[in-house]
Amino acid sequence: MNESILTSVKKGVGGIAEDDQSFDDDIILHTNTVLSKLTQLGVGPDTGFAISDKTATWNDFIGEDLKTQMVKSYVILSVRMLFDPPTVGAVADAMKTNIAELEWRLNTQAEAGDPT
Repeated sequence: MNESILTSVKKGVGGIAEDDQSFDDDIILHTNTVLSKLTQLGVGPDTGFAISDKTATWNDFIGEDLKTQMVKSYVILSVRMLFDPPTVGAVADAMKTNIAELEWRLNTQAEAGDPT
């Protein structure tokens, strides 16, 4: 779980190479928006969390919990919808449905006292 959040998101939103920094500012902005949303849902550190470069890892945000994959999926899908939304309506709708389900599941876990 020591993978860079920025690197994961770049790969997930469109296969952007780790060394390609062309879109880093936009991806960091959108990633921090989604991480703030997770904080509001009760996921991650109580004080919030933000990235500024590729040094922040998933472990820094969520710890070594095995449920981190659901958080990763939520962040990547949500950032993709902000950064590069699909032009095909059916694909966009499917992504929105997945985001909503992941959000519900993460919020339910957080309310049950499981912050991941």
